[in-house]
Amino acid sequence: MILRPQLIFGLKVLAAAGLVAVVAFPPEASAQDRRVPTSPGELRLSYAPVVQRVAPAVVNVYAAKTVAVSNPLFDDPIFRRFFGVPGGPGGQGGQGGEQVQRSLGSGVLVDPSGLVVTNNHVIDGADQVKVSLADKREIEAEIVLKDSRSDLAVLRLKAQGERFPALEFADSDALQVGDVVLAIGNPFAVGQTVTHGIVSAVARTQVGITDYQFFIQTDAAINPGNSGGALVDLGSHLVGINTAIFSRSGGSQGIGFAIPANMVKVVVASARSGGSTVKRPWLGARLQAVTPEIADSLGLKRPVGALVATVTEKSPAARGGLKTGDLIVAIDGQTVDDQNAFDYRFATKALGGNAQLGIVRAGKEAKLNVALEAAPETPRDELVIKARSPFMGMKVANISPALADELRLDASAEGVIVLEVADGSLAQNLGFRPGDIIAAVNNEKIERTRDLERVAKEQVRRWTITIVRGGQQISVTFGG
Repeated sequence: MILRPQLIFGLKVLAAAGLVAVVAFPPEASAQDRRVPTSPGELRLSYAPVVQRVAPAVVNVYAAKTVAVSNPLFDDPIFRRFFGVPGGPGGQGGQGGEQVQRSLGSGVLVDPSGLVVTNNHVIDGADQVKVSLADKREIEAEIVLKDSRSDLAVLRLKAQGERFPALEFADSDALQVGDVVLAIGNPFAVGQTVTHGIVSAVARTQVGITDYQFFIQTDAAINPGNSGGALVDLGSHLVGINTAIFSRSGGSQGIGFAIPANMVKVVVASARSGGSTVKRPWLGARLQAVTPEIADSLGLKRPVGALVATVTEKSPAARGGLKTGDLIVAIDGQTVDDQNAFDYRFATKALGGNAQLGIVRAGKEAKLNVALEAAPETPRDELVIKARSPFMGMKVANISPALADELRLDASAEGVIVLEVADGSLAQNLGFRPGDIIAAVNNEKIERTRDLERVAKEQVRRWTITIVRGGQQISVTFGG
């Protein structure tokens, strides 16, 4: 059997943390302060003081969710007929049942009041979440915020008036390749384990894990069971949340990935302000990667930057003077190597004020100021289509600039967006997927969710539906 490399991050046994240390706790080290050991005595220095300082803020996260299960025999109409079982799977007569699924992950206390950061995939869909502290206490937690785009979630411990040990954030942009890191977690559920390594890369943008492709790579041993833990710097500050490993065998191959602390800060700030979603700056432009062919056409020596494909009217990009065909090469003085790097840099800017973009237009360099503001939000009017129709079982919403930005849709998209499709529903059986845009039904334009709800109740024998999937318009026809 040939084992192929794979990224592993949505594992059932998940728990991790990462740390870096010296014997004392020096101030932030500059590039000039970094040096290699110069004597055997320095090689015998221990990381134990840093582990002792940071470990109390690293926790285990237990998530449980109840799912419906059914015996496949109950799907057989002959079985139901001869054994007197009415209905279908999950209906009456004892055909269906419930099962509790559990997952284990790690988290990091980032606020003394009891805020915990973990990976979204650790608690996604959970009905109950508990957190186990380093002192063996178990405390129930509520989910404050989930952000699938960054694969981060914030929990709050249900403990009134208690103060917890917490880690402070570092500036993850100050991290350099070669810096030493430690990882503390619960690999393979064997118990708390400490490993160490170095930072292998600081801006991996082609990993394919989350919407924001910008990861810290480390060779510290990270295994299944380390997801959601902390990575810290020489001052015991949080520099990242461990999220995934690249592996041929399912175990550590020396390639692990962490979400940078600067992205974690944005998510935690939204949770602290009481928000249930993360508010990020909205550019209002669609960007594309610069291929070698595009680089040649633009006269570039190498393919770098993010090319502006379209600009939305009245958006911050439009008001700032950004135009189709511009090449973004920097933001606030930081070089932009590719589209993913720009998305990360822009998304981690605080709302308010401006960001300065360095662009190349018609071969000439220029600078533009773009306002850092959230995308406009209009009522989404989310609803589930219940009428018997091809749309039965869909959860749909109105498209707004905020939702388009969240789902990475073209800002000019018109129609209603499919958010979810219920398992076993008629809509799922007909092939509809989350992310589909319903643009028209039987030659009637669908502009709002209420339009689709009304049309779905009509008794017709033939349905002609226009959908947009992946930017492509498709027309399908179903019999009534």
